[in-house]
Amino acid sequence: MTAEDLAHHGDAEATPGLVDLAVNVRRDPMPPWLAGPIAATLHDLAGYPDARPATAAVAARHRRPADEVLLTAGAAQGFVLLAQALRGARRPVVVHPQFTEPEAALRAAGHPVERVLLPAATGFRLDPALVPPDADLVFVGNPTNPTSVLHPAADLAALARPGRVLVVDEAFADTTARTGVPGEPESLADRRDLPGLVVLRSLTKTWGLAGLRIGYLLGPADLVARLAAAQPLWAVSTPALAAATACAGPRAVAAEREIAARLTAERDHLVARLRALPGVTVAGRPSSAFVLVNIAGADRIRLALRERGYAVRRGDTFPGLGADWLRIAVRDTATTDGFVSTLAGVLDEVPAAVGSADAGSGAAAALTGRT
Repeated sequence: MTAEDLAHHGDAEATPGLVDLAVNVRRDPMPPWLAGPIAATLHDLAGYPDARPATAAVAARHRRPADEVLLTAGAAQGFVLLAQALRGARRPVVVHPQFTEPEAALRAAGHPVERVLLPAATGFRLDPALVPPDADLVFVGNPTNPTSVLHPAADLAALARPGRVLVVDEAFADTTARTGVPGEPESLADRRDLPGLVVLRSLTKTWGLAGLRIGYLLGPADLVARLAAAQPLWAVSTPALAAATACAGPRAVAAEREIAARLTAERDHLVARLRALPGVTVAGRPSSAFVLVNIAGADRIRLALRERGYAVRRGDTFPGLGADWLRIAVRDTATTDGFVSTLAGVLDEVPAAVGSADAGSGAAAALTGRT
C-alpha cells in the first residue's frame, strides 16, 4: 500500500457527467433552517471566527462540558491533530479496512503504523481480541467506511483502557438507524466513562457540506486541550461554525433520524437488487450510506460502468481489500434501479468478471426473473 493509494478518495472517481455512486455525501437541497444561518454569515466576514457558540451547541447535543469538544475543519482534520499531538505513542494501530486518512495522517507525522485486518469471512466484524493489548493509540470506524459494518458499542468499549487513546470515527453515525432505537445505534458520542475515548464526527455527509469542511471531536478535556494546541488559529470558518450550531439543534437531530430511516429503506432496496445478480456478493450487514461488494474482475467492471455513465469507488486502495471490491453509495430507488440494470448488462458483456460465460449471461435474466 503506497502513500498515493492512501490518498485516493471517492471524489477522484466522481468526474463530471457521471452518476455519482462513488462519494458518500447526500445531495438533497439544503433545508432553510441550515441554509439561512450559513448565508447570513456572508454579510459579516470581516471579524475573526468565534467558535464558542458552536462549541456550546455541540456540547449540549452530546451532554458534555464545552471543554470536551473541539470543532475541526472536517473530521479529517481531527486525524491530523491526533497524529501530531500524540507523537509519543509507542504502538499505533489502525483497524482495517477503513477510511485511509487516519493511517495517512499517522505516517505523515512519522508514526510506525501497525494494521489489524478484519477478515471478509466474518463480515468484517470487529473482534477486540485482534487488537494488541499494548497498543496505546487505536483507530477504528463505526460504521466503518468502506464496509458499512456497524460494530456493537460493547465491542468498541472493550478496547478502551487506561493508557490508551481509542479513536472511534463516527463520521457516518448519523446515517444509521434501527427499529425501536430512538437515537444512533451503537454510538459512543455521549459516553464519558470510557478512558481515553475520542469520537470524531462529521457534518458533511448527511447535510451535504463537504465543501464547507466542518466536523468535531469529543474526548477528555485534557486531551482535547492538547489537540487544540496543535490546531491552527481560527481553523473553522464563520460559515462552518454557523452550520455546526444549526446541525446541533433538536430540529436537525430529528431530521437526521428521518433521513436515516429513509436511507435504510433505500439501502435495503439496493442490497436486494445487488444480491439478485449472479457473482455479486454484498459484504457483511450494511448499515450506512454505502455498501461494499465483491465481484471477480471488479477493476474491469468499474471501468465498464464509467463508460456507461456510472462512477463507483474502487476498493483496492483500502488496506485489507483488493481489486475485486467496489464501494457503492446508496441513492434513491430510481437511481439504484438504473445502476443495477446497467451493472447487469456489464456482467453479461464481461462474463469473465463473474467467473464464467454462463454466470455472466444470467445477470440480466436475474433482474427479470428468467433465471
